[in-house]
Amino acid sequence: MKKTIFITLFAALAAVMPNVAKGQIYAKLNALYAVVGVINPQLEFVVGPHSSVSIDPMFSPHKTIRWGDRTDIHARCGIFQTEYRFYINREVRGFYVSANAGMHAFDLTRPFFFHGDKIISFEPGFGRGWGMMVGLGIGYSHTFKERWVVDAFFAFNRMWSRYNDYLANGEINLFPAHQHETKYPDPYNGSAEWLPSKIGVSIGYKIFDPSLKRKTAKQRRIEKMLSE
Repeated sequence: MKKTIFITLFAALAAVMPNVAKGQIYAKLNALYAVVGVINPQLEFVVGPHSSVSIDPMFSPHKTIRWGDRTDIHARCGIFQTEYRFYINREVRGFYVSANAGMHAFDLTRPFFFHGDKIISFEPGFGRGWGMMVGLGIGYSHTFKERWVVDAFFAFNRMWSRYNDYLANGEINLFPAHQHETKYPDPYNGSAEWLPSKIGVSIGYKIFDPSLKRKTAKQRRIEKMLSE
C-alpha cells in the first residue's frame, strides 16, 4: 500500500516536471519557523492553470531546547517534501488543496499531549531514526505588488518511522516498547501515525516569470522603433 501511494504521487510529479521551466517560479521562506530558528525555504513552480509543484525542505538545527524545567529536549530533525497544489483560481492564487510525499530524519524527544496534569510533557529519553511520509494539505496564497506573495498553509501526514530509543543518560534502550515483546534485545523500533507535517506563513518573491520577460522585450522593441 505504501509503495503504491509513493509511486502514484511521484509519477504525477514526473508528469508535470517538463512544464516547470516554462512557468513562474517563487522563492519563499517560512517566517513562522524562522522566528524559532527553524530553516524552511521553498521553491514553487507554476506548471499550468490551477497547478503548481513545490519543493519544501525543512531543518531544525537545535540539538536540545528548554521546556519548563527541562533543558534536555532533543529537537533536531529534517524533512524533505515535494508537493502538488491545485488552486481554485486558474491564475494560481487564493485557496488551494495539496498532496505531498517526502522523507524525514530525526533526533527527537517524543511529546505527550494532555498527559497527567500537563497539556504537553515529554518522555525521559529520545529517539533517532528516519522515515517516509505522505499527506494532504490546505492553504491560501495572496500575491501583491506583482512579484511578492504571502502563503499560509497546513498539512497533515501519515508518517512511517524506524528508529532507536535512547535512555535519558544517552545509552541505547535494548528493550523499547514494541507492539510485540521480543525474546532477545532489539533496540530497533517502528511506528506509523498521523501527525501535522507542516504549518506556517511564508513570504515569497517571484524570481522568474516568462510573461514579464516577453513584456520587457516587446517594450524594448517599441522604444527602439520610436527612437529611430
